[in-house]
Amino acid sequence: MKKATSILKILVILPLILTFFTCNPIENETKSASRLIIEGLVGTDMEGTEANYLQSDVLYEDPQDPTSTTIYADAAKVILRAELLDPNSVTGPSYLNNITVTRYVVTYTRSDGKNSEGVDVPYTFEGYLSTQVAIDSTSTISFIIVREVAKNEPPLVDLVFGTEEGVIEVTAKVDFYGHDQANRNVHTTGYLTIFFANYANE
Repeated sequence: MKKATSILKILVILPLILTFFTCNPIENETKSASRLIIEGLVGTDMEGTEANYLQSDVLYEDPQDPTSTTIYADAAKVILRAELLDPNSVTGPSYLNNITVTRYVVTYTRSDGKNSEGVDVPYTFEGYLSTQVAIDSTSTISFIIVREVAKNEPPLVDLVFGTEEGVIEVTAKVDFYGHDQANRNVHTTGYLTIFFANYANE
């Protein structure tokens, strides 16, 4: 009888042990101990001065030769900081907490609700990066926020031919993605107002 009871206990305990090692919920739900913070996201005005917005010229016309035109992509600049989720961590930061930023996604929206891509706003796009942000430090990254191709498509090309209103105002939502050195994902989001127009070039 005692032997049977002992065997029964083993049969009950064994699945629990296997479950602990194969389906530990704490291990499966582990997330990065680091977080990515946007300290600044800036564009430029038509004079090239940094600003908390971007004035995007849909077509550059050479002031000396109006027949000479060029399309330029627009860049923005982001200042990223990496911090521990728990600033009072007993173990403190390590190189494993450093974050590598690998890509970003830009999505445009308008406040008037007209948000059809390729009709009312430029298409969403994705770009790739390879920048490390050390824990408790900042890194400044320049990235393309408006592609040249977008200026050859509606609604931006319509600003050139006068078939669209003089200025289109959008909000660019920029999602930055990356991982810490233990390959645990991190993500942060920033916003920048963009004014699209066929600005006069001087």
